[in-house]
Amino acid sequence: MSVTATPDTAPPPSGPDAADPTARHRSFFARFAQGELGSIQVLLALVVIWAVFTIANDRFLTATNLVNLALQIAGIGLISVGIVLVLLLGEIDLSVGIVSGLCSAIMAVLNVQHGWNPYLAIIAGIVAGAAIGIFQGTVVTAFGIPSFVVTLAGLIGWQGVQLWVLGETGTVNITDPVITGLAGTFYSGATAWILGAIVVGLFALACINARRRRVKAGVPAASPALVAARVIGLAVIVFVVIYVLTQDRGVPLAILILVGACVLFDYIVRRTRFGRYVLALGGNEEAARRAGIRVRQIRVAVFMIAGIMAAAGGIVLASRLLAVNQGSGGSDLLLLAIAGPVIAGTSLFGGRGTVWSALLGALVIGSISNGMDLLAFQSSTKNMVTGAVLLAAVIADAIARQRRRAAGRL
Repeated sequence: MSVTATPDTAPPPSGPDAADPTARHRSFFARFAQGELGSIQVLLALVVIWAVFTIANDRFLTATNLVNLALQIAGIGLISVGIVLVLLLGEIDLSVGIVSGLCSAIMAVLNVQHGWNPYLAIIAGIVAGAAIGIFQGTVVTAFGIPSFVVTLAGLIGWQGVQLWVLGETGTVNITDPVITGLAGTFYSGATAWILGAIVVGLFALACINARRRRVKAGVPAASPALVAARVIGLAVIVFVVIYVLTQDRGVPLAILILVGACVLFDYIVRRTRFGRYVLALGGNEEAARRAGIRVRQIRVAVFMIAGIMAAAGGIVLASRLLAVNQGSGGSDLLLLAIAGPVIAGTSLFGGRGTVWSALLGALVIGSISNGMDLLAFQSSTKNMVTGAVLLAAVIADAIARQRRRAAGRL
């Protein structure tokens, strides 16, 4: 099976390389070339992207634009979280864009036209996403049809359902403060700093607890200095982000929802039996089946999660736009939702990746789109650039896979 090692689980260098700095450097660059340090590559790319757009337009790194960027990536990032799990499984879901539009339409129609309580309307939209995911996952597993074909049919079919739900008007304006508050709520002042302190504190406790468990189990663990460096590094990032965002409206609730989803599903993938089964199945389905893993149930569950996250993303996008219409979930939303995780290092071949690639990828894609908007690029140019970036990421993933195979890591 091919299961990705994370910084928390990867053992330190041992043998001759451990005492040879040159060998360690070679090992670092080899891992970098083989795509095992995807987060570092993405962060470097992000620095370059931000530098280029800042030089081209000095408004790019202003507090106002960064708050807008956070709002832009929140909905797409939520959809991408579900896509990450599907990609880890070695599958693809081409329907998530239109499913997000359909589920937001269900929420809007129930709330606006039928007077449903906003919380019940939101739950109904998410339940619809779960039901769609279960249906598509069941068709894939029961009949052995490639997920590409099933979800492509879903992309077409669910769009028809969306048009039927919206009816003749085609547009539903959202005014309920609970729903609009998902993208319209901001935290500033002491509240924002307290939230930041809580995030850093929870991260520190998680790192300390993880090290304690590994030491108790007698397996290699990060040194106290490394743990402290990680906590300090995160604290710097969190508080700098809070400082910048609070210079404008504050920290958006929508981005907190995205970060919370990443934390939750990252824990599920890395720390639970279900997550290990997903990675095992994506690495080698036959080996997973022989190991007694219930392949069909895992597949259906992953597609259900993808449907839920698509619904959540669609609802946040509707909250930001204050409306749902016939174009919701269309345009380039599907491309952006899939491109983000792939650009951030989640393999299209399954078994390798991290949930955080949803956030990092959305940040990269969102930064490129936002920067081109500031420079007044035409839609045709934006689509060509985004497509080229996605193609480059897929090629890089394929090359890294070949290098891992040549190095005996696959």
